[in-house]
Amino acid sequence: MARSTRVPNARLADLIDQARWTRTQLARAVNRVGREHGQELTYDQSAVSHWIAGTVPRAAVRPLVCEALSRRLRRPVSAAEAGFPASLGSTGGGLVEELIDIGTADSDPGRRPTLAGGVFEAAAIPPEFAELAARSHAVSSGRTSRIGAAEVETVRLMTERIADILDELGEGHARPMAAAFLANTVGPYLRAGGTEDTSRAMRSAAADLVYLTGWMAMYGDAHRLGQRYYVKALELAAAADDHVTYCRTLRGMSLQATSLHHGHLALTLADSAAEAAPVASPRLTAFLRGQQAHAAAMTGDRRQALGRLAAAEAALSRADEQREHIGGYDRTAYLFHVGQVREQLADLPGSIRAIEESIRVQPPQERQGRMHAHAVLAKRQLRLGHLDAACASWTHFLDHYQRVSTGRGDKHLRELRAAVRPHRAARPVRQLLDQATEVAAAKAA
Repeated sequence: MARSTRVPNARLADLIDQARWTRTQLARAVNRVGREHGQELTYDQSAVSHWIAGTVPRAAVRPLVCEALSRRLRRPVSAAEAGFPASLGSTGGGLVEELIDIGTADSDPGRRPTLAGGVFEAAAIPPEFAELAARSHAVSSGRTSRIGAAEVETVRLMTERIADILDELGEGHARPMAAAFLANTVGPYLRAGGTEDTSRAMRSAAADLVYLTGWMAMYGDAHRLGQRYYVKALELAAAADDHVTYCRTLRGMSLQATSLHHGHLALTLADSAAEAAPVASPRLTAFLRGQQAHAAAMTGDRRQALGRLAAAEAALSRADEQREHIGGYDRTAYLFHVGQVREQLADLPGSIRAIEESIRVQPPQERQGRMHAHAVLAKRQLRLGHLDAACASWTHFLDHYQRVSTGRGDKHLRELRAAVRPHRAARPVRQLLDQATEVAAAKAA
């Protein structure tokens, strides 16, 4: 009989010991994480024993194991630390081919749920700008046609239009458009020939669109998909020598980490974005400092958080009146950051006041942003015991939610019902739940 060549996974065994878990407990935790992401798993002690003996779990399961261990140990656990092959970044094909594959799947209603079902990799730190820039030769291949300034402008204009649709109608409408445009138009443009300046400009324009698409996936709670888009945006930005989009994308990755409560990872990414920034404009500086403030507050560093907030406000006061379509930062965003920092520093009343002011100054056409802000405000008002105020904020949330399509809005609706159900004897709550039922039925029709 041939001898097995499997190598025991001592790293995984050590992590289980650190977690003070039995093998059965790890299996149950992996099954729970799987259910959260739409996977019905039935692992037991024997499966974990096989993993420790050297059997490598399926690629879709490895992030679930890492996530379960990360939650138990309260720190990111990478695939490498768990003894598994890493999966973030390239899958072995060229960048353009991978983008086309992701975009094609993301624009197909039948394939989107599967594509979006992966788990965010909390231990994955993206390569630095210089390392990615060294790979730029892999971006262009198969030159079957030529592009010029008109094609670059097409990508820029479509990205701006998609950003407008996102603000007004939600990522549920905007993201499929972006994904289809990436697969059908931008991918072939990236493959085409042209002058070096034109090719670099196309990579930069594509990086902006991929960043925006990643942000929409993150906003729709498709976090692993968002992470994949973000990594591709970093690669394109580096290939274009576009430091601004590279920094903006790292900042977006930090925002994603804060939304998933990975404070230390969020701070690492926010600091990396600031360090990689070129001589930044006041608005970009504010953009980066605001995220550093939020991430620092999540780690409990009050002094750094308040210092970064002050720096963000000072930079924003020096900015001109122009606000970018993609990754823009204005007083609305700054005040929302104030609210996030105050909440992390246990100043709930201060957080509520900041969110209320953020909503007051927000442009009316940004319906998706207003929807999210009202939901955040309502939850904090309820935590403070202000039931009537929370119901009023939830009502504003529903007014905007019924007009947009967004996974985050769907999640807020579920949280609304769970949060106010214990208070359903109160008239405002009964009226709110009736309205929520009507809105949900109308959206499902």
